[in-house]
Amino acid sequence: MAKGHWLDPLARSLLEAAGQLAPRARPPGQADPQPAEAKPSEPLQPEALAQEQIEQELLALKLRQNPARRLTSAEEVRHAAALGWRLDVNRATAADWLRLPGLQPAQVDLLLRLQAGGVQLSSPDDLQRLLELDGALLRSWEPLLLFRWYGDGAPAAARAQAVDLNRASAAELQQRLPELAGPRCQRLLRERQREPFAHLADLQERLQLPPAVVEQLIGRVRFGKGPAGPELPRSA
Repeated sequence: MAKGHWLDPLARSLLEAAGQLAPRARPPGQADPQPAEAKPSEPLQPEALAQEQIEQELLALKLRQNPARRLTSAEEVRHAAALGWRLDVNRATAADWLRLPGLQPAQVDLLLRLQAGGVQLSSPDDLQRLLELDGALLRSWEPLLLFRWYGDGAPAAARAQAVDLNRASAAELQQRLPELAGPRCQRLLRERQREPFAHLADLQERLQLPPAVVEQLIGRVRFGKGPAGPELPRSA
């Protein structure tokens, strides 16, 4: 008699959770098994370790399917750390920071502006004071945080690539920041003549930008001091 195809429980659980394998059908009349209450004297460590392994493998599968996926909880942060992922605090990009659950776009903007200015953080305490973080939230991130000190200060790419919203021409704004093209660009030019933009939160409030647009601008813009000069009219 030919033997049926067999999967070990871990592999089957991963494939079912990822939607790549249909859940096993139960015989008619058989109810779903109810988890038995654990007795205080029964050791649960092996079962807990097996569950941790399953959750880590599930997260690894999700990250392979979507490398830009964000972490949604302290448990996923812990599993990502176990898989070897780290966040280099003094060189992290906007996309890196936004993977952390609970971190706000305005906080990411502040971190990147300080990074571009050469400011480096040396410990979790620095990060907590800078962002006024809740201690529990910071502790949930700590498995991923890596504090390396760089003697060269700010990365050159961060200084060279960011668009100065207080000085860039209309053509540069529309070419390099399509999120701000059209009416948004015209409003930006009017607003900065009235008063230069101070930071990303100021830009969001004055242009009434949706959070998704603000998030896309993180790390790509900077705010120079002083207003831009008037633009000369283009020749016909």
